[in-house]
Amino acid sequence: MDSWQVIRNRFGMILLSFLLVFATAAILTYIMPRKYRGRVDMLIERKTDKVGVFARNSDEFMAPSDVVIKNQFETITKPETLYPVVDKLDLQKRWALPNRQAALGRLRGNLETQSSVRSDFVTIEFYDQDPNMAAEIANAVAASYMTRRVEVDSKQKQEALVVLEAQITEQEQLRDQARLKMQEAKRKGGIVGEWVSNGSSSLTPGSDLRTTGETMYATREQALFMADQEIQGLGAEIDQLSKLNGDELVARASGLKLESQNVSGMTAELQKLLVTREGLASSGRGRLHPEIIGVDKQITTYKELILAAAKDHLAGLQNRLDAAKKRRESLVASNEDAKLKLMDQQSANNDLDTAKDEVSYIEDILFKLKSSYTETKAGLEIVKSPATIYQQAEPEGRPAKPNVPLNLAVGGVLGLMFGIGLAFFLEYMDTTVKSLDDVERFLGVPVLAVIPKDVGVLHRTSGFNPDAEAYRILRTNIEFNRQSPVANCITVTSGGAGEGKSTTLCNLANICAQGGYSVLLIDADLRRPRMHTLFDVSNAVGLTNFLTTNVQLEEVVVRTPVENLYFLPSGMLPADSAGVLNSQRMTDLIADAKSRFDIVLIDSPPILGVSDASVLANVADLTMIVVQHRKLPRHMLLRVKQTVENVGGTVLGVVLNNVDVSSDSQYQYYTSYYTYYSPNNNPATASGAKSEKRKKRTSQGHPAEVASHSNAPRGDLF
Repeated sequence: MDSWQVIRNRFGMILLSFLLVFATAAILTYIMPRKYRGRVDMLIERKTDKVGVFARNSDEFMAPSDVVIKNQFETITKPETLYPVVDKLDLQKRWALPNRQAALGRLRGNLETQSSVRSDFVTIEFYDQDPNMAAEIANAVAASYMTRRVEVDSKQKQEALVVLEAQITEQEQLRDQARLKMQEAKRKGGIVGEWVSNGSSSLTPGSDLRTTGETMYATREQALFMADQEIQGLGAEIDQLSKLNGDELVARASGLKLESQNVSGMTAELQKLLVTREGLASSGRGRLHPEIIGVDKQITTYKELILAAAKDHLAGLQNRLDAAKKRRESLVASNEDAKLKLMDQQSANNDLDTAKDEVSYIEDILFKLKSSYTETKAGLEIVKSPATIYQQAEPEGRPAKPNVPLNLAVGGVLGLMFGIGLAFFLEYMDTTVKSLDDVERFLGVPVLAVIPKDVGVLHRTSGFNPDAEAYRILRTNIEFNRQSPVANCITVTSGGAGEGKSTTLCNLANICAQGGYSVLLIDADLRRPRMHTLFDVSNAVGLTNFLTTNVQLEEVVVRTPVENLYFLPSGMLPADSAGVLNSQRMTDLIADAKSRFDIVLIDSPPILGVSDASVLANVADLTMIVVQHRKLPRHMLLRVKQTVENVGGTVLGVVLNNVDVSSDSQYQYYTSYYTYYSPNNNPATASGAKSEKRKKRTSQGHPAEVASHSNAPRGDLF
């Protein structure tokens, strides 16, 4: 709503800006030369100009469509493409330009390229005052672009062929060197056969020695392992038997694998003899019994035989152990030689495998290089068109530029935007008082009333006047904002001339008088008095006569047509108005008027620039500031308040005057109810609406007594 209010307040300026810009656009459109368009539509081929050798790298050349089209835009408008058009059509001479650069500049200035969003179609447009020339140049630009692109493509392929030839020669040399290395590796490894390019080998039977050597080495390793196991077993068995005594050897003879076949029989006979002896002993025969002695002799004989056989077995195990150790030593010696030979063989085989891989890798590169060379050479011989023209330029019957509707629409939009932007900029830069909040925030005093714009003098109107309600609000706020009922002398001032303080004071006096107050209105503006014109009286005699002579107050006060309202004109203007006002006579006048009237209102000149208002603000009880809406900057109004306070005055409040409620909708709340709540019958008389707060007048200051002493010659004096 605030933004809309700004637009409403400055609508005239916005409309003026709109009309100026719109008119400018219309004039420029009218004076612009009419140009015809030559248009060519063609489809750009998204082919790469680079030569790819490896498949994984060739994919990188395929740029997105929008990037390709953008690059082609730049290619079309480059000098390398347009200079041939300038030379072919002799544009320098036809356009009567001094050099080729100027012709190129004019050509580029009238040339436009466009593209579709989701396709590879490109549009070339050229504008000229001659429709035939526009079409001719557009077609020439398209043809030059295609020729230029073919030339660039052919040049790049020629350069690529040279590079490919050098690469192929280099790779062939590397392949020959790799093949020599492979033959040397085969010779060192003793391998006979030819290496086929597909990775297989054709070997003679002699080439399987490599496998036989490996087998023999593995057999020797296995024999060495078995010899180690045999030595370990024999050593353990010998150690175990060496620890046994004779009886233990005899006892364990049956478990030993003795070489003698009789040991088993003797062991069996020994067991039988032992059983027989046990039986004889059990039958009661003693140790010296002949049968026992015979059996013991046989047992001793068998034990000696078995022990001898066991010792022979132990000696045989030792011999086997010694033989196994010698055999192992022989195996180790022969296996070391075989191992060295096998390692040499494996090294030769590894060199051969490396050479094979190198040869295979180089031949693969050679295959790709030769394939690319063949494709590039074929592409050079078979030239593909870089673009397909679907519509050639033809002379048009109507000019394409200027676009009158578009120019006018743009001018209107720009004018509207400029006007609105200027309005908001001026509103931002405007430091005048625009709202009640501005007054209360910067001055720190209340707003007593909001006076609408173009309010006239109320006592000259008849019947109900809605504008009078604003002054009734002012009267009420003054009554409630006064700190003391005796503070009834109020001076009204403003920051500058023409802010409506005299009219405001006149209408306030009229409303107060209608409310039952006895009011004295003093015109103390001794610079440019205006109050007497509002009451249609003469100011030949007035305040200055009272202050400079000994005349009485009754002789200079004028009774107005409004009941209870009395007026003291300014009188003749003095040379030193500030000195006249800053006198004891003025102080006595205010004191006398305060005692005789309920309210004393003093009109003063603007406080900025003259000292009269400062004097009046000092002698009066209260000072009311009239501020014209959207006129003076805020800092000047703050200076007005500070000036009043510096001379000892008291600011009662501010009257916001001359508010255009039709343009400032926020103030309509203060005035919209005036008519809504207007009475349907005739307005009540002022005498019936006297305020109950009115003070009791003393007999000396009562207007009736003042009227009884009146003997002035003028009929309008009391």
